Amino acid sequence: MRQNKYDDSAFFANYSNMPRSIGGLNAAGEWQAFRALLPELNDKKILDIGCGFGWHCRYAREQQAQSVVGIDLSENMLERARAMTNDSQITYRRLAIEDMDFAAGEFDVVISSLALHYVEHFHIICRKIYEYLVPGGTFVLSVEHPVFTSIPAQDWVYNSQGEKLHWPVDDYYSEGIRQTRFLENDVIKFHRTVATYMNALLESGFQITKLSEPQPTAEMLANIPDMQDELRRPMFLMIAAVKVEGPQ
Repeated sequence: MRQNKYDDSAFFANYSNMPRSIGGLNAAGEWQAFRALLPELNDKKILDIGCGFGWHCRYAREQQAQSVVGIDLSENMLERARAMTNDSQITYRRLAIEDMDFAAGEFDVVISSLALHYVEHFHIICRKIYEYLVPGGTFVLSVEHPVFTSIPAQDWVYNSQGEKLHWPVDDYYSEGIRQTRFLENDVIKFHRTVATYMNALLESGFQITKLSEPQPTAEMLANIPDMQDELRRPMFLMIAAVKVEGPQ
């Protein structure tokens, strides 16, 4: 299953108006936590899976990465990324995540931000990425947290006054398709448990080096209305892993 909602003009228009689409990485609440998981990027060859507008690609080059390849299935995304990029060492390719086909050892670092919960067979992607990385290479990913994806509604339970009572978690162990609403459109996501994410990496040969379930920063809590509620459940799961070779 290869989704491409972002080439729908109405959906893309809504996405383009999101704060993170306008303000870039600093407008993405999870960016500081994601950045903390990244290795040294200087002189590294980078692959960004689901690159969107290319924010992470350009950041990698700001950190003196040798070269960056960003892939995305959406031509709208890539057109915007190219328009915002003036750097011959960044290459954008229209490519579904499921159709990746790079050379063994082609990259030092692979990153993916909030894209892999749209992919059905995560374990296959992990094996591919393991092959694409050099020995000792790093894979850093973020997905919507399984606590967030277990229920298709992805919303709070409210009382009659509209107050948030609690965040429901149900069918946690029932992995698979979740049809949810995002930017006023039906979107397919794939729910899997934390254990499934971690075991897929381990079984592919990775060593997990860091796990993060980021909370809002003090600045966000002070400046963004209703952000206090984001302390009540995790929204993101982030994992950093390293390619190791030999018996696991």
